[in-house]
Amino acid sequence: MTKTVDDIVPPSPLSDDDMLFLYTGGTTGMPKGVMWRQEDLLQVLGRGGNAITGVPPADSMDEVISRVQPGGTGMKSLVACPLMHGTGQFSAFINLSMGGCVITMPNRNFDPALLWQTVQDRGVNSIVIVGQAFAGPMLESLDANPGRWNLSSVVQMGSSGVMWSQENKNALLEHIPQMLITDSFGSSEAVGMGMSVAAKGAAPKTAQFALGPNCVVFTEDGNRVAPGSGESGLVAVGGAIPVGYYKDEVKTAQTFRTFEGRRWTVPGDWAEVNTDGTLHLLGRGSVCINTGGEKVFPEEVEEMVKTHASVRDAVAVGIPDTRFGETICVVVEAEPGETPTLEELSAHVKSRLAAYKAPRNVVVISTIGRAPNGKVDYKRLKQHAIDTLGTK
Repeated sequence: MTKTVDDIVPPSPLSDDDMLFLYTGGTTGMPKGVMWRQEDLLQVLGRGGNAITGVPPADSMDEVISRVQPGGTGMKSLVACPLMHGTGQFSAFINLSMGGCVITMPNRNFDPALLWQTVQDRGVNSIVIVGQAFAGPMLESLDANPGRWNLSSVVQMGSSGVMWSQENKNALLEHIPQMLITDSFGSSEAVGMGMSVAAKGAAPKTAQFALGPNCVVFTEDGNRVAPGSGESGLVAVGGAIPVGYYKDEVKTAQTFRTFEGRRWTVPGDWAEVNTDGTLHLLGRGSVCINTGGEKVFPEEVEEMVKTHASVRDAVAVGIPDTRFGETICVVVEAEPGETPTLEELSAHVKSRLAAYKAPRNVVVISTIGRAPNGKVDYKRLKQHAIDTLGTK
């Protein structure tokens, strides 16, 4: 059914300086209110354009309107993740600014079979998710029901904010070979840090991204990390960035920093720059594990552990240790009927990563308990591991 509605007249004149407050997930602490100027947010979200589909930014609202085909709906985007999350909200804004249509799930709980049915029934073109927490069950549903749904309308699937494995992407592309998978590296306060694009037969490695045009990796003393140097640094994005965090001057100063005489968003992600200029993401420094003087980023260990056949989901945490300061413990949600052992998982990690990154303890849990946005509560799971192991 189609109907026309009157234009909404705001109670006061609108301005480029009007603010949108987007609250972070609070994965590693209390949620923070990110203050985006409307003009800056429009800028980083593409101004009605889309680089993946080759649509350039629009110079005016009239230009956006002129791109909409009479009687058409534009791109149909199914935003499967919560709209309160930056990935869902910003993806919806991008599609709406292109004259597209946003579709949401009809229920509150994530149901992959219902998602695929919605894709078929609505002729969805683009699917927005948040990493492995969504993509894993979606793949299981397709594997269990081959050919059940007509997915020929899908041309793109996108995610941002969390890790998404190469293996999962490859398997999804077997089911939907015509689509592109876009994996964006960003956060509520840092949009456009990097992106990887996967097509059937050409999925990039996990945590490998092409640097965004305004993205740089800095050492802690403010020097740029050279490609191929093997040096790690903090990822920073410049250009149109938020004003800061609402009523939190301390955290604003920590995240929005000045290097080379200009202001950057530095959300705390560590990375190396490969020889070809691409980014190898290591992880968030606030949850980094320091074991025997070596820094270990949980995400790297987690992605390796999750490739073991007995593991459904996993989180790596640091456990206090009198000799090493901390040791690595993986909290594991096992596949049904499986009981992964420390010996198995340690050997599995050592087969691909340095030996010091292997877990020294394993705690099996009924569910990792990811939030609707795919994030995990590291503090809660670390305390659970400490309590289970009897560590002080």
